[in-house]
Amino acid sequence: MTGLNVLLEAVTNLAPWAYGLAGIGAGMAAIGAGLGIGNIGRSAMDALARQPEASGDIRSNMIVAAALVEGASLFAIVTCLLVVFMK
Repeated sequence: MTGLNVLLEAVTNLAPWAYGLAGIGAGMAAIGAGLGIGNIGRSAMDALARQPEASGDIRSNMIVAAALVEGASLFAIVTCLLVVFMK
Protein backbone atom coordinates (compact mmCIF):
# COMPACT_ATOMS: atom_id res chain seq x y z
CA MET A 1 0.00 0.00 0.00
CA THR A 2 1.17 3.46 -0.72
CA GLY A 3 1.20 6.19 1.87
CA LEU A 4 -1.87 7.85 0.31
CA ASN A 5 -3.86 4.61 0.50
CA VAL A 6 -2.99 4.21 4.18
CA LEU A 7 -4.08 7.80 4.85
CA LEU A 8 -7.32 7.33 2.92
CA GLU A 9 -8.03 4.04 4.72
CA ALA A 10 -7.61 5.73 8.10
CA VAL A 11 -9.83 8.63 7.07
CA THR A 12 -12.65 6.52 5.61
CA ASN A 13 -13.14 4.86 8.99
CA LEU A 14 -14.19 8.29 10.24
CA ALA A 15 -16.31 9.04 7.16
CA PRO A 16 -18.84 11.48 8.66
CA TRP A 17 -16.10 13.56 10.25
CA ALA A 18 -13.82 13.26 7.23
CA TYR A 19 -16.35 14.70 4.81
CA GLY A 20 -17.07 17.73 6.97
CA LEU A 21 -13.44 18.39 7.81
CA ALA A 22 -12.40 17.97 4.16
CA GLY A 23 -14.88 20.67 3.21
CA ILE A 24 -13.62 22.94 5.96
CA GLY A 25 -10.02 22.28 4.88
CA ALA A 26 -10.78 23.12 1.24
CA GLY A 27 -12.47 26.33 2.33
CA MET A 28 -9.57 27.30 4.54
CA ALA A 29 -7.13 26.65 1.68
CA ALA A 30 -9.14 28.92 -0.62
CA ILE A 31 -9.36 31.66 2.00
CA GLY A 32 -5.64 31.37 2.74
CA ALA A 33 -4.78 31.64 -0.95
CA GLY A 34 -6.96 34.72 -1.31
CA LEU A 35 -5.33 36.40 1.67
CA GLY A 36 -1.84 35.45 0.51
CA ILE A 37 -2.31 36.74 -3.02
CA GLY A 38 -3.93 39.89 -1.65
CA ASN A 39 -0.90 40.53 0.53
CA ILE A 40 1.40 39.97 -2.43
CA GLY A 41 -0.57 42.48 -4.50
CA ARG A 42 -0.60 45.04 -1.69
CA SER A 43 3.15 44.74 -1.19
CA ALA A 44 3.76 45.02 -4.93
CA MET A 45 1.68 48.20 -5.11
CA ASP A 46 3.62 49.67 -2.18
CA ALA A 47 6.90 48.81 -3.88
CA LEU A 48 5.74 50.30 -7.18
CA ALA A 49 4.75 53.51 -5.42
CA ARG A 50 8.23 53.77 -3.91
CA GLN A 51 10.23 52.76 -6.98
CA PRO A 52 8.25 53.06 -10.21
CA GLU A 53 11.36 52.43 -12.32
CA ALA A 54 11.54 48.84 -11.01
CA SER A 55 8.04 47.97 -12.18
CA GLY A 56 9.12 45.14 -14.50
CA ASP A 57 11.06 43.27 -11.83
CA ILE A 58 8.40 43.82 -9.19
CA ARG A 59 5.62 42.64 -11.51
CA SER A 60 7.45 39.46 -12.53
CA ASN A 61 8.32 38.61 -8.92
CA MET A 62 4.72 39.24 -7.90
CA ILE A 63 3.42 36.85 -10.56
CA VAL A 64 5.86 34.11 -9.53
CA ALA A 65 4.97 34.48 -5.84
CA ALA A 66 1.24 34.45 -6.60
CA ALA A 67 1.66 31.30 -8.71
CA LEU A 68 3.48 29.56 -5.84
CA VAL A 69 0.71 30.47 -3.39
CA GLU A 70 -1.94 29.33 -5.86
CA GLY A 71 -0.12 26.03 -6.43
CA ALA A 72 0.10 25.29 -2.72
CA SER A 73 -3.59 26.03 -2.22
CA LEU A 74 -4.54 23.90 -5.22
CA PHE A 75 -2.56 21.02 -3.74
CA ALA A 76 -4.45 21.41 -0.45
CA ILE A 77 -7.84 21.54 -2.17
CA VAL A 78 -7.07 18.45 -4.28
CA THR A 79 -5.97 16.59 -1.15
CA CYS A 80 -9.27 17.47 0.53
CA LEU A 81 -11.22 16.33 -2.52
CA LEU A 82 -9.32 13.03 -2.54
CA VAL A 83 -10.47 12.40 0.99
CA VAL A 84 -14.08 12.93 -0.07
CA PHE A 85 -14.13 11.03 -3.35
CA MET A 86 -11.64 8.17 -2.78
CA LYS A 87 -13.00 5.33 -0.76
